[in-house]
Amino acid sequence: MDSPAELAARLLDLARRAGADAADALVVRGASLSVEVRGGRLEEAQRAEGIDLGLRVLVGRRQAAVSVSDPREPVLTQLAERAVAMAREAPEDDTAGLADPGELATARAMESLDLEDRSPEPDPSALEEQARRAEAAALGVRGVTQVESASAGWSRREIALAATNGFAGAYTRTERGLSCSAISGQGTAMERDWDYDSRVHASDLRSPEEIGRTAGERAAAREGASKPPTGAFPVLFDERVAGSLIGHLLSAINGAAVARGSSFLLDRLGEPVLPDGLTLREDPHRPRNPVSRLWDAEGLPTRPKALVEEGRLTTWLLDLASARRLGLRSTANAARGPGSAPAPSATTVELTQGTETRDDLLRRMGRGLWVTSLIGSTINPNTGDYSRGAGGFWVEGGVPVRPVSEATVAGNLRDMLRRIVPASDARPHVTRVVPSLLIEEGMTVAGA
Repeated sequence: MDSPAELAARLLDLARRAGADAADALVVRGASLSVEVRGGRLEEAQRAEGIDLGLRVLVGRRQAAVSVSDPREPVLTQLAERAVAMAREAPEDDTAGLADPGELATARAMESLDLEDRSPEPDPSALEEQARRAEAAALGVRGVTQVESASAGWSRREIALAATNGFAGAYTRTERGLSCSAISGQGTAMERDWDYDSRVHASDLRSPEEIGRTAGERAAAREGASKPPTGAFPVLFDERVAGSLIGHLLSAINGAAVARGSSFLLDRLGEPVLPDGLTLREDPHRPRNPVSRLWDAEGLPTRPKALVEEGRLTTWLLDLASARRLGLRSTANAARGPGSAPAPSATTVELTQGTETRDDLLRRMGRGLWVTSLIGSTINPNTGDYSRGAGGFWVEGGVPVRPVSEATVAGNLRDMLRRIVPASDARPHVTRVVPSLLIEEGMTVAGA
């Protein structure tokens, strides 16, 4: 079979023959393997292979995007013809178009980012053994009554992007994962918690024993959870969930949302959005990170940059279309799937860490809620009004005294983000490098 790069080039040729003025093609060929264990026995094993071929064509200022999973020549010919026919019927879009050739990234290999583990595909029995070890470690924790599941997985993807403006690039990305979900208590009093790890290279994974033990300890600590009191209290978002707050900020500075006028930070460019002294940096060149890249989905060169500097919002996240709508230049943040047009998206972001530990912040909060899990959400993107279901621990005198469930935390993201106090416990390898975050005021906790 032809390589993804060869298939992408073939799609461009077919698009030209079908009458496209311009086009770009994204081809993703992948394989994955996953194993799940429960009760000491193999619960499920899956292996999948497939290919997705996406083509975006432009006829004047009209565009269409289509995809298939069949690389045979007649199918690709029909794909190109259908895409051109769809584009001719689409409405005109003054923001549609490829990058100018002079803006394109130099064709560089991604080896410097170390995104591929070149070791052989793991044997299913090896993944099963890892999952069994994680499950056994969780069951060895006092208070754990059962393990919901323990799983291990592997995947490999070959990705190629090419366009009629002259860009062509390809790379391979791998991923290894291990997870465990444990349960404490019985009947309606059961409580669940988990742990997982996901890395580009298998050698970086934490051990199955550590993941299983951590999942078990977390579940056991939640046994007997009850509702918290209702009122205005400090809230500490644990490192496991604190990245979601920064995720809301990233959504608010997404150029597509800004161009639509649906962002609670719409009028805040150049204004304070985080506490003075805190910087949020994006680094798309971080080695061994699953979202790192040297060029974006439109072939533009990526670069590290401050999204928020010393508390002030410095930029939107822009692809070509949103940049044109706003009269700006792309920040090379385009991402896309095979069947869609590009849209803005962040890669790895890192928030300035504090000097205090999480335990220091617990002592600082005195009495309040330490949130370790979040479920559901009601977020108003226009106003920033925030409400989410939460679980965690009630804190008295700076010490966690009992587990909490069925809580709701609410506030306004504009105020919340301006008041965060960061701890020093961020994990460096995740895509949102964000420590535990304390909000000392402005939050409502609803429980009993």
